[in-house]
Amino acid sequence: VLYYSLLGSVESQTKQRVLLELYTNLVWFCRDQCFNREQTSVLISIMKNVHQFSTETPLNNTDQCLTYCSELLLCHSVKRPPFSIDLFNSDQVKDILFYFINSYLRHYFFYKYIFTPEVQLDIHLSYSGMVQDMDQEDTAQSDCTACEERKAEETEMVGEVQPSPEVTNTETKETDCLKSGSSSMSELKALVEKEVKEEVMRLTAQLHQRLQDSTDQLNHAIAKLESNIHGKK
Repeated sequence: VLYYSLLGSVESQTKQRVLLELYTNLVWFCRDQCFNREQTSVLISIMKNVHQFSTETPLNNTDQCLTYCSELLLCHSVKRPPFSIDLFNSDQVKDILFYFINSYLRHYFFYKYIFTPEVQLDIHLSYSGMVQDMDQEDTAQSDCTACEERKAEETEMVGEVQPSPEVTNTETKETDCLKSGSSSMSELKALVEKEVKEEVMRLTAQLHQRLQDSTDQLNHAIAKLESNIHGKK
């Protein structure tokens, strides 16, 4: 009943299975440590709060999670009413920290991937001067359309009239100008999109490298904390 009450607000079945495994393993740890009901309940609440704190942001907050967990354990290991209560002794706190580091922090990025939203970069390009050029092009096209309509009306009234060579040359020049303008804009857009694509690929490679470095640092910190805890024992 306790498990499903904790899973009540989770919609995804994948998240439910992950949380169920997390809390089940935590309960088995409490049984192995011979914790009573109060200690088990408090430890589950601590893990739940730390997990919620960790998944509030998709950014890396490993140090903050460890600090938050240590503070919560400290509030339940020192008799100082009404601020704290001595529910766990020092040896139990060490065992709990070792379990938290070896279970939750070791799979930290896995929980981040499952419970945090995916961050996507959406790039919109705006070209300086393009809006004005497009407005001028639309105005020119509308003027040409109006001229053609007037010519069609005059033709219907007077009869079929052969266009003069000067009018034909003028219309040809206007069409060539419009085509050359649109071609220049297309080339500029293609060039900018190519440069942006290359820059995004470079930033993506840097991001993957930083994630790998962050993973290596996390594993090194976990190994160091585990050695310190074993040394104190």
